[in-house]
Amino acid sequence: MKKISISLSGHQTSISIEKEFLDILQQIAKKNFVSVASIINNIDSTRKADTNLSSEIRIWILKQLLKTSKL
Repeated sequence: MKKISISLSGHQTSISIEKEFLDILQQIAKKNFVSVASIINNIDSTRKADTNLSSEIRIWILKQLLKTSKL
């Protein structure tokens, strides 16, 4: 697990996520010329209040990968 610190809506928080997911998230951010923080803020702004942010990030990454796969 990797722990990253991020500012969400002006509040500092930390997120724990597996290194593999963080690596992919960084690759997606680089490919789209945006920051990891920007992606996480977008995910956070659209998630339901009762869902875990780390889980939502993993699901978002999975959806992004499925868009480009041949499944």
